[in-house]
Amino acid sequence: MAAEQRKLLEQLMGADQLIGTGSQGRNSQLSITDSKVCRSYIAGTCPHDLFTNTKQDLGPCPKVHSEGLKAEYDTASASEKAKWGFEFDYLRDMQKYIDDCDRRIDTAQRRLEKTPDEIRQTNDLLKQIADLSNTINSGLQEVSILGETGSVALALSEMHKVRTSKHQKESLERDLKNLQDTSGPSGHQKLQVCDVCGAYLSRLDNDRRLADHFFGKMHMGYSDMRKNCKKLSIELKGRAPPVRHHEEDDNPYTSGGRPLTGRGPRYGGGGGGGGGYRRRGGGRW
Repeated sequence: MAAEQRKLLEQLMGADQLIGTGSQGRNSQLSITDSKVCRSYIAGTCPHDLFTNTKQDLGPCPKVHSEGLKAEYDTASASEKAKWGFEFDYLRDMQKYIDDCDRRIDTAQRRLEKTPDEIRQTNDLLKQIADLSNTINSGLQEVSILGETGSVALALSEMHKVRTSKHQKESLERDLKNLQDTSGPSGHQKLQVCDVCGAYLSRLDNDRRLADHFFGKMHMGYSDMRKNCKKLSIELKGRAPPVRHHEEDDNPYTSGGRPLTGRGPRYGGGGGGGGGYRRRGGGRW
């Protein structure tokens, strides 16, 4: 909401006047290379504008959004854009929020995992079922041998034991299925975590509820961010970020005019992407 209101004020009052409302009362227009300008907004879409009025609302962007400067960037030549290198700032910002989202997804996935007690119960049931399977197989072999030797009474007695073991095994298999269906904090709700935005979804949701999620503002925001991050990572691969001698404090890629190593975004990987939902480690629902 704050970002949308700022855009409206820029249109009504002009970006220059908004820039001049700071603590020092500045009223001169900032240049496109000023460190106070939001380069993600200039080069693409500021992450602060993607999630307004959602659970992931980032609040207003601390830097200046100027439609005039964005228009200047859009009409600039390719060589001019390469000299500014705003794409590197944009990629760094997107990767930061994607990494935060991925950490939330991992945390949410761990919350849905079975508890130690549930794991113990599952292992105990599996062992009992395996033991009964061996008992049944051995009993059937014994029945066959007794039948061949004419020991009918003993064969019938052994067959009764086999049937009892089968009933016990079927009962334990039902217990195991119930435990698997209801284990974990998700329980009967069958919760899963969306690999795009980290929201909880239920496999019991109808198509309308799932569509509301997939086309919701938060899901679409992270989906677009991941797509743009992946695309930009490929485009910038092999290119060196600009050296900004006059912005040493703001620029994460340089120090004292010298490029740093091991800093900045991961240009090779990017975010995973599309607009659909996929289960972690598996296919789509």
